[in-house]
Amino acid sequence: MDLLLVNGVIATQDEKDSFVEALAIKDDKIAKVGTTAEILDLKKEGTEIIDLGGKLVLPGFNDSHMHLLNYGNFLKNIDLTGTTSLDEIIQKVKSILDKNSLKKDQWIKGRGWNDDYFQGDNRFPNRYDLDKISTEYPIILTRACGHIAITNSKALELAYITKDTKQPVGGEFDIDENGEPLGIFRENAIELINNAIPEPSVEELKDMLLVAIKKANAYGITSVQTDDFGVISYANYEKIITAYEELKEEGKLSLRVYEQCLVQDSSRLEGFLDKGYNTGYGDEFFKIGPLKLVADGSLGARTAALTSPYKDAPHTYGIPVFSQEGIDHLVDIAHSRGMQIAIHAIGDKAMYMAFESIEKALNNSPKNDHRHGIVHCQITDRYLLNKFKELDMTAYIQPIFLDYDWQIAESRVGPELIKTSYNWKTLVDGKVNIACGSDCPVEDLNVLKGIYEAVTRKDLKGKPDGGWMPEQRLTVQEAVHGYTVGGAYTSFEEDIKGTIEEGKLADIVVLSRNIYEIPEDEIKDAKVKMTILDGQIVYRDE
Repeated sequence: MDLLLVNGVIATQDEKDSFVEALAIKDDKIAKVGTTAEILDLKKEGTEIIDLGGKLVLPGFNDSHMHLLNYGNFLKNIDLTGTTSLDEIIQKVKSILDKNSLKKDQWIKGRGWNDDYFQGDNRFPNRYDLDKISTEYPIILTRACGHIAITNSKALELAYITKDTKQPVGGEFDIDENGEPLGIFRENAIELINNAIPEPSVEELKDMLLVAIKKANAYGITSVQTDDFGVISYANYEKIITAYEELKEEGKLSLRVYEQCLVQDSSRLEGFLDKGYNTGYGDEFFKIGPLKLVADGSLGARTAALTSPYKDAPHTYGIPVFSQEGIDHLVDIAHSRGMQIAIHAIGDKAMYMAFESIEKALNNSPKNDHRHGIVHCQITDRYLLNKFKELDMTAYIQPIFLDYDWQIAESRVGPELIKTSYNWKTLVDGKVNIACGSDCPVEDLNVLKGIYEAVTRKDLKGKPDGGWMPEQRLTVQEAVHGYTVGGAYTSFEEDIKGTIEEGKLADIVVLSRNIYEIPEDEIKDAKVKMTILDGQIVYRDE
């Protein structure tokens, strides 16, 4: 044996939710689980033994939906998380520019601002605000949700966006009373700006990924299901696949990656599939997963597509990215050719459209165990909640969203619809597979914060007292299942990971505290002490 972990509390997540004391690892697999005495009997010359001292061991965490490349990009750019005013944004970006020498037309990129946290004037920034930072260098600052981006006049110039530019399908940019663009871009309109930003090289992409991977390992994450293709452009997915495959060949990919493939154009999707990139292409370290479609925006930005007008902005229903015919066509192509599908749908309108397209595809080409799913699935009514089970769909949920959403959701959709929204316990009790994630960098990558919010229904400040819609709280076991077994199921890999059982991949996380026993409010404060991937220690908290 190569490595023995003994004297621990090991939550295996097997079908019986068993706990054991110790485990043995040989090469990249779990060779045996049992008592400390049984495992110590397997010691050979050269075997490493780690005494866990009673610490809790779980299967390596699996973030079922996030943006790894974008997180790496975020970590290398200006972090605007927590800014509380337009002036603070301007001063923060300006101070960073003053400290750095820049090349001609070098893009200044930031992310994380949220107008709902602004004190005083809580409007969106615009080109004129950003022009106060610089008119010489192009600037793009993305809202925390990722569905709105703000640019300055130089960025508009380099992107050739003027009053004569046509509004894109599935998105829009704001204009003033004279028809001039204000530098505010929503949904698909953001691509107009992204297309003007020089693409990073494969080596630069690898650098971004490595920064993000290191962070993920420190949070006990051994698998991610990541949507990366829209970060540099929607067309150039080959560079991203190459970056992952080179990292794997170099032995630097200390994370298992299941790519959620954002391809929102039918001819591009056909070309992607014709090249052999279909669900299951790859290996245990990098694998092509589902077609990822973004059907609407975000609730915070009021671009999530609703069936009724926003209660706090009755002039808008949000922005559906597709027509029904458009999403039907993409879903049918993918499903008929054997590709799994994961559709971003936050608003109930977007979800109705997504379910309709999935149901049509299943009627045209019946298939068991398709494992299609809805990503986010926040604003639901009773019909939609029942539809998950009826169509055997996965619900990709992000418990960490409660940190912000509990404060704004009811004001957006009203007191009646909110009763059936964010209904995670209802889904679990209805035997719907839930797979938990973070949507990082939209929210924090820390899984333990996500488990805390799933279990308490409180934000990280402990609000509201008693939890928001507390009847929808998950148990610790249900939340852990969502971050381990649930994620493995969505990638068709429950036979090789997600639990601590003999023959499974040795992907393991050791925590500082037993989250099954400590007060629920303290779960968020637990730390990752060690992360093991493929039998190798990839993170250790010294």
